[in-house]
Amino acid sequence: MGLRILVFLAVLMGVTGSPSVTITPESASADMSAYPNSVPETAEETEIFGQKVLIVEEAEEDVMATGELNPDHYPAQRAAKVVQHYLNTRYGSPYRLFGLHGVHSGNAEDVADSGRKYQLEISVQEFISNNTEKCSAEVLFPRGEQQRSPQVQASCEELLKINTEAQEEAFYQQYKTNQSLLSADLPDSYGNIDPGMEPLWHLGAVASSYIMLHESTENTLYSMAQVTNITQLATENDQLKFDYHVLLHEMTSQEIVHWKLLFTWSPSEGVKVLQMEQLPRCQHCAKPPNTN
Repeated sequence: MGLRILVFLAVLMGVTGSPSVTITPESASADMSAYPNSVPETAEETEIFGQKVLIVEEAEEDVMATGELNPDHYPAQRAAKVVQHYLNTRYGSPYRLFGLHGVHSGNAEDVADSGRKYQLEISVQEFISNNTEKCSAEVLFPRGEQQRSPQVQASCEELLKINTEAQEEAFYQQYKTNQSLLSADLPDSYGNIDPGMEPLWHLGAVASSYIMLHESTENTLYSMAQVTNITQLATENDQLKFDYHVLLHEMTSQEIVHWKLLFTWSPSEGVKVLQMEQLPRCQHCAKPPNTN
């Protein structure tokens, strides 16, 4: 169903005058003229319990736009977020973590029985080096009864040239020779992450990208909210092995989803996910701390 937003404009007693909002047809049509295939929002003003209320009704979520997309709206943003997850699964590490910096343009089309294809111009940021590059990407959401991972192609050549070999080797040797296997929560109850633990947070974000890529559809928007627990397991075949419990934030439903991840990592092999398990919804869990 479409999203229905109520914005209350309170008329306070004893205050002269009342607030008002004016929506002109000219401004609305001008805003949407650049994106003729988008379905515009509609607005009407009414009165509830003596207060003026502006009711804004957005287009139905299940009506997908085609052609040129507004880069600030959900369809383009969701497809672009999938590119972020893809890049992390392919190239992420404890010292290389990619994020969506912005969407410049997007186009969507139906591809016969294959699904819907999005062509995007986006900016991708590598968080640790703080470098940003403008990239071209293509995302295909497959059609069918059984959910399948989106198919992604992306070109971000400059970001992939960032050399992290020395840091990754030092991290690998530190935890490979660690006699007391690590167990930790990230961030802490105050939303803080010790700088020495940041590579483990990055590694959790990279591993979580495998889940988020697999679970992404045209109606989802995932990000990692928290690593609630890290347990380092005994090294196997020269691969560091970890058990992570992560919280993922699905933004369109505002649901926090718990997942368990078992994976290995080494500089030469990268992340190899051995098991992904969605955990039962926790009815009494506290909201993850704000790490912004």
